[in-house]
Amino acid sequence: MNDLHAIAARLDEAARQAVPIAQLAPDVALSLEEAYFVQRASIERRISRGERTVGVKLGFTSRAKMIQMGVDSLIWGWLTDAMLEEDGAQLALDRFIHPRVEPEVCFLTRRDIDRPLTLLEAAQYLEAVAPALEIIDSRYQDFRFSLEDVVADNCSSAGLTIGPWTRSFDGLGNAGVVMRVNGRVVQTGSCAAILGDPLRSLVQVSHLLSQSGLMLPAGSLIMAGAATAAVSLRPDSHVHCIVNGIGSTEFITHRGSS
Repeated sequence: MNDLHAIAARLDEAARQAVPIAQLAPDVALSLEEAYFVQRASIERRISRGERTVGVKLGFTSRAKMIQMGVDSLIWGWLTDAMLEEDGAQLALDRFIHPRVEPEVCFLTRRDIDRPLTLLEAAQYLEAVAPALEIIDSRYQDFRFSLEDVVADNCSSAGLTIGPWTRSFDGLGNAGVVMRVNGRVVQTGSCAAILGDPLRSLVQVSHLLSQSGLMLPAGSLIMAGAATAAVSLRPDSHVHCIVNGIGSTEFITHRGSS
């Protein structure tokens, strides 16, 4: 029988110390339900240290991302206030193991999400939308994992920047996305890659929360999922993302103190 709290502690320490651990599978055969238990137990450890949850993120919402990571199911994890970086932040990479970045859109909710929603209802539950950059950082060696592994690891969530908020939801479903590193285009795509329309992420979140018996309060963040595949981060990089009709966000990396 798996000691789920011990697994949560291993993953939490790997993130805190920025030291990778071996993949859980196949030595530890977690069910998806157990993986989400580990995820929540790991988040509870962060909360006990003073962090607070501020929202949720979806993973593998684009076909490109599924192919890149070798999985075939949509997943979700938690965001905490310690993951938030200021737009334009100077980001120390020694806090991470092998960080990558991907362009996204982020929603801010205006109402509690306490039941499954339809696509027609989704916009009524939103206050605003913003361009975002998510930093993902698997705690497993070589950024390799099973579906259950990555769920247990809070879906590789590590950090994010969010650009200015806007109420411009029109055209979001097919908005163009460009990510540049040091002025060079490294990824281009469309918000249509996010489940066909990022608003469907809100619908998916509402159903996933309902299945778990959870509620997401008004004022929460929802990271809708990546519009393109992720790109590895290196020191001395200026990362900039623009979502047409929405805005832009950016950060600069440096090696850090170690």
